[in-house]
Amino acid sequence: MRRMLSVFLVVCIIVGLTACSSGNVEKAADETAEETAESTTEEEQPKETTEESTAESAEEGGDTLVVYFSATETTKGVAEKIASVTGADIYEIKAAQEYTDADLNWHDDNSRTTHEQNEPASRPEIGSEPVSLDGYTTIYIGYPIWWGEEPRILDTFVESYNFDGITMIPFCTSGGSGVGRSDQNLADNAGSGNWLEGERLSSSISEDELRSWIEGLE
Repeated sequence: MRRMLSVFLVVCIIVGLTACSSGNVEKAADETAEETAESTTEEEQPKETTEESTAESAEEGGDTLVVYFSATETTKGVAEKIASVTGADIYEIKAAQEYTDADLNWHDDNSRTTHEQNEPASRPEIGSEPVSLDGYTTIYIGYPIWWGEEPRILDTFVESYNFDGITMIPFCTSGGSGVGRSDQNLADNAGSGNWLEGERLSSSISEDELRSWIEGLE
């Protein structure tokens, strides 16, 4: 009887030890899984920080801006090339009342643009949202030549902003006319900013030619 009781006690002890061992193994496995999860989270944190920093940097942008007005998209093409070469931001001046082909007919003495260009005090309304110039130190400002001068909407633009501390670089496109007095007109009407001499740029100008021109400005 005593021998059977001893055997029974031994069996109970063995079963108990096995259960404890199994529990310890499961607990160890759970702790290992938690440690792995924490380790993975810690390793991913620098990556998240980097992505946030990159996003913030992209939102801040650079210190160069290309501003342009283009009724026929000729100046737009040159402006986009300059932005590409310099890595600049770009802003389009849009007229509140879009110019039609009839408005642009310089053969018509009664066309809208003829009246505007014959009246130096004309200031067409801008329809695009205002642009913040904070952080910009260089601005390229492009436009077509109308009747030998800048479109009056450019005068509207430069009179609406303060360009103190900003280098202003005028460029124009035309069928053959040079920059004329347009760059000086803009500088006078702006009354602020460091205005460089303007340049007529061909609509077919290459990026290499643009780089050469830009390097010559320095």
